[in-house]
Amino acid sequence: MEKLIVTIAPTGNVPTREKHPQAPLTVDEIVADIKNCVELGASIAHIHVRNEDLKPTSDRKVFKKVLKRIDDEKIDVIKQLSTGARGGENTFEWRGQMLDLDCHMASLATGSSNFAKMVNANSFELIEKLAVKMNDNGIKPELEIFDYSMMTNALWLEKKGVLKGPLHFNLVMGVPGSMPGTIRNLSFLVDSLPPGSTWTVSGIGSAQVPMITTAILLGGHVRTGIEDCLTYKKDVPATNSMLVERIVKIAGMLDRPIANVAEAKEILSIKK
Repeated sequence: MEKLIVTIAPTGNVPTREKHPQAPLTVDEIVADIKNCVELGASIAHIHVRNEDLKPTSDRKVFKKVLKRIDDEKIDVIKQLSTGARGGENTFEWRGQMLDLDCHMASLATGSSNFAKMVNANSFELIEKLAVKMNDNGIKPELEIFDYSMMTNALWLEKKGVLKGPLHFNLVMGVPGSMPGTIRNLSFLVDSLPPGSTWTVSGIGSAQVPMITTAILLGGHVRTGIEDCLTYKKDVPATNSMLVERIVKIAGMLDRPIANVAEAKEILSIKK
């Protein structure tokens, strides 16, 4: 098997100070957590940002601050920016405004799905515009798959030439309202992947450990972080460092070595 790529998703759009006092929300906190997790074995940072009120935003200026701090501190990591629907206005101009910045990857949901309290709305027009801007700026899309239809949409967009292979997928398992995080569902999605693609699994909440363990065994890659998992175990709040350490421990028990940044770039065909 290839070495295991570990992605850290330190904050996302859901955590608040009330829900999780240790969630990194400011620029300083986000960068500090990324640095700690890279030292523990993570090679990709999936980055969301917050505004001055600590609310989710897609503001280019805040993303630029995070990226500059990462570079200033010489943190060797694959920088992946979120273009998700929960960072404010649901328009291409707002959600794609950061895609001219110096990063390696960006998230791209290839269809619409349900979240617990909102619709994750992604029209084909929006998806195509985001994909084209990523292509124009040498940014590799990570295709976010919350339901099977998003997989078929991605394959159609590749056939159309909007997405260019080799494709990289993030199979998001266990979001309330979307595909449940079961081994059967994960196996079905993996069997549906196009040849030559790479894939990561995000297990949400209680699906975290079963999904990442299965992914490691099947030869995929894994994502963790407070965005996906607020607790380490019952009544024990998670930290990003704890979650990365758990993945490294599981991978060690299963004899799957951890990829460094250079190895991860090679596996994912990132030339930037």
